[in-house]
Amino acid sequence: MPPTSYDFTQMPNSMEEFWMPFTPQRLFKKAPRIVTRADGMYYYDADGREILDGTAGLWCVNLGHNHPRIKDAIKTQLDTLDFAHSFQFGHPAAYMAAKRLVEAMPDPIKHVFFSNSGSEAVDTALKIAMAYWKAKGQPGRKVIIGRERGYHGVGFGGIAVGGLSYNRKAFGAMIPNTDHIAHTHDLKRNAYSRGQPEYGVELADDLDRRITWLHDPENVAAVIIEPVAGSTGVLPPPKGYLERIRAICDKYGILLIFDEVITGFGRFGDTSSAGYFGVMPDIITTAKGLTNGMVPMGATFVTGEIYNAFMQGPEVFTEFMHGYTYSGHPLACAAAIATVDVIEEEGVYDHAKKMMKPLEDAVHSLRGLPRIIDIRNCGMLGAVEFEKGPDDDPYKWPREVMIRAFNQGVVVRFTGNTMAISPPVIVEQKHLDQIVDVVSGIIKTF
Repeated sequence: MPPTSYDFTQMPNSMEEFWMPFTPQRLFKKAPRIVTRADGMYYYDADGREILDGTAGLWCVNLGHNHPRIKDAIKTQLDTLDFAHSFQFGHPAAYMAAKRLVEAMPDPIKHVFFSNSGSEAVDTALKIAMAYWKAKGQPGRKVIIGRERGYHGVGFGGIAVGGLSYNRKAFGAMIPNTDHIAHTHDLKRNAYSRGQPEYGVELADDLDRRITWLHDPENVAAVIIEPVAGSTGVLPPPKGYLERIRAICDKYGILLIFDEVITGFGRFGDTSSAGYFGVMPDIITTAKGLTNGMVPMGATFVTGEIYNAFMQGPEVFTEFMHGYTYSGHPLACAAAIATVDVIEEEGVYDHAKKMMKPLEDAVHSLRGLPRIIDIRNCGMLGAVEFEKGPDDDPYKWPREVMIRAFNQGVVVRFTGNTMAISPPVIVEQKHLDQIVDVVSGIIKTF
């Protein structure tokens, strides 16, 4: 008989069937870290133990877990319409969500294309960029330039323009017509910077050199970068760097794409970090905080000029041959609408701005502890970089912190040799104190 109710708090008698993402399967399943519910700033395990979420899920639960307003919006939509696609078809929530989200974005953003994840939002942006130039009568502009140490998801397009060797090495060259400029991590000059580093604006000139001497401007469609490189270890842009990247793109008439999957919807006290950095891109990709992590959703925002370039020719022809079955899924749209409402009504962005300095002070208070070689922060993002571990376990130190911190009631995340601290932006001082107390106590034993 089928069950009359479900209990999703009980583990099955086998964990082997689930091939987990970005996880060493055998190591994890020997000593799994399992949570069964969440609320506000906390996860809870099967024994009811409280575990502070110091990473907002994966940079996404910016408003805290289990927010009642977002849950109610999803339930209301589910009771009304469970699914409708957007292929020459429609439903109100998709248009409502698009309007609310575009209104929350800075000018000149005027349109949005929905997908299901940051990876899909990036691939959508790359396709828009190439198709845009074809619509403009310049089909030779096919080169997309990314950045070393950039992370743009796990689609073939995102990996190709991304610059993380461990994401690329198993898959070859991926797609053609991609290149990369230098990353901005300068440990010698910028170690322990608070906010944007002082040195490194000249690194932006690598873009000019590659365009001028290698590709020629007539072949370059777009440049894609994260305003703050997140998954590589939270690398803030040097002062003036983003401004110079924008100026170089303007010089050659190249589109600038900001991958804001991490930086959007709260980390910089606004829907986009463009205002914080004073640099406006042509295309913005988002996901994660877009729905507060409750329902998968990605979104690619474009200017009116880009959108209108496609709106040419006979009306019976599809202007952009791209999309996903779940583009504009009713439940995701409901979650996005409620997320924006909560942000505005609860003053979330103002709170995020208020907590940027306390977060900075918290992470930098770890300076001088064993094995630490750098500490970085920007907006509501913090990172602690450790020295390399032994050859057979180069990421030993941040992994040890992650595992032991979970056992002591705090979730932190490691990526490479960096421990990332990115709590929900509703975080209070007491939560930062708890994170620092637990993490520092562990590091002092190294």
